[in-house]
Amino acid sequence: MQISQLSRKNVQALTPYQSARRLGGNGDVWLNANEYPTSPNFDLINRTFNRYPEAQPADVVNGYAQYAGVKPENVIVTRGGDESIELIIRAFCEPSDSVLYCPPTYGMYSVSAETCGVALKIVPLTADFQLNLPEIERNLDSVKVVFVCSPNNPTGTFIKRSDLLKLLQITAGRAIVVVDEAYIEFCPEATMVSELTNFPHLAIIRTLSKAFALAGLRCGFTIANEELIGVLQKVIAPYPLPVPVSDIAAQALTEQGLNEMKQRVANVLENRAWLIEQLKTIPNVMEIFDTETNYVLVKFQDGQKVFKALWEKGIILRDQHKALGLQNCIRISIGTKEELERVVEAIKAV
Repeated sequence: MQISQLSRKNVQALTPYQSARRLGGNGDVWLNANEYPTSPNFDLINRTFNRYPEAQPADVVNGYAQYAGVKPENVIVTRGGDESIELIIRAFCEPSDSVLYCPPTYGMYSVSAETCGVALKIVPLTADFQLNLPEIERNLDSVKVVFVCSPNNPTGTFIKRSDLLKLLQITAGRAIVVVDEAYIEFCPEATMVSELTNFPHLAIIRTLSKAFALAGLRCGFTIANEELIGVLQKVIAPYPLPVPVSDIAAQALTEQGLNEMKQRVANVLENRAWLIEQLKTIPNVMEIFDTETNYVLVKFQDGQKVFKALWEKGIILRDQHKALGLQNCIRISIGTKEELERVVEAIKAV
């Protein structure tokens, strides 16, 4: 008997999430993972490597709570936003329950549900990348968790606030609604944090991976009411954050760290506007979708040809051709001005 046959049946059938690093590539321009193009510089202050870390490091929890405008008891810190996704499923879903999500969107919602052996219900976004609320309401039987990404990855669009409020109303007392705000720093006015007091079943996922330029740190957060956070505390690992991670995360959440983050956001928005204007002049660009994030989703006449041509030149983008409704689409992360200039010239040459 092969070892794989001893694994759980749902794991045997599982297709793992195809992360940017898993897909590989041999490039010198990496614009496929929505990372900030350069790294901030932090020196370790806390060097107590001989001791286990705090279960929930106070400096990080308090710093993020102050930044997000909530109380510390409304925050739990995790190993990236990805751990938050799995924690919520593990904490709230029985084997007979379902998770509902709305593609095209972040693939880890489905992968985490399948890993946990929880059934999936799929309600695609509408043609303009908004929630199909009537269809969601018709599919809420057995649903315990609903995942919504806003701004949405990979489309770049945010979900209408009125629709999110309606979703929270129709799920009250039935399911947890998770709003993934990984990209909220690029459109802070769209956050749902102010609704936490009105909807105790709302959970918000955040991360330091994007605007904070700390994707390699793997530090994320769930923001929710105190009772929901208490449930997650029951299932989280005893020491989720290594000492170096909490050390750097705390520094990133100081006044200086937050100011640097805001400067990075301004730089991204400036470069994004430049890229969009350049793409508008290229004949084989069919559509440039609205974006509120640090990436742009672009539809080409032949997206596969463009993706392959740039890949061969060492410019690694994210092919979205197989995503629901995104044929011939490529997602381009906002890099440095020099990197984006190379992208534009390479696309023009296809």
